[in-house]
This record gives sequence, C-alpha cells and structure tokens, in this order.
Amino acid sequence: QLQLVESGGGLVQPGGSLKLSCAASGFTLDRVAIGWFRQAPGKEREGVSCISSGSGTKYADSVKGRFTISRDNAKNTVSLQMNNLKPEDTAVYYCAADRRIVLMCGLSDRAFGDWGQGTQVTVSS
Repeated sequence: QLQLVESGGGLVQPGGSLKLSCAASGFTLDRVAIGWFRQAPGKEREGVSCISSGSGTKYADSVKGRFTISRDNAKNTVSLQMNNLKPEDTAVYYCAADRRIVLMCGLSDRAFGDWGQGTQVTVSS
C-alpha cells in the first residue's frame, strides 16, 4: 500500500528557513512525480513545486528563488527546502504522488492521486 508521510513543519520567523520531507512506503519515489501543495485557512489548495521522475522541477511564481525541491533516492524521500519564508507562506503543506507516466510534472492537484496527511508551517514573528 502506497503511503506518504510529511515531516519538518513548524513555527519560524519571517526570513527563516524550514526543510520539509516527504517519505514514501510501498513504492519508490524515483518512479513517480512528486508534488508539494499547500492550503492556507479559507483558501484553495495551491501547487508549490513538483519534481518529475526524470528530476525536472517546477515552481510556483510565488516561491521561485526561495524554495528548492530535491529527491534522495537512497532514502526514498523528496524534500522541500524553504528559505526566506514569509507570513504568506503559512499553510498546511502536503506532498502527493502522480503515478502516471509523464515527461514533466505539473502543479495541478488533479493529477496527483496519493496524498500525505500534511504538516503545518507557520511563519510569524
């Protein structure tokens, strides 16, 4: 059974950094696209970043230059390094898997069928 588990969320001051991890069981992450999404209170879920099985990456404009997605095949994890965090980055962050065979991942949540339980990120002074 495929399972995704996020970790690494927490409370950080504006300008600070956090690193989120998405660990998988039941399959190997390097064969699927993995996306990071977030949902703030009262807002729709939005795509933040994704990494394809070929390691191509994509970022939302709001996080470009601040967030970096990467894959560690040995640990079967995908990480999201978040730097220069802003209060508007506050949300529950989810990782998700797209098991279709695609050349490049996308940031639409409709393409992702397997989801983790989420981890809270709060950016506040």
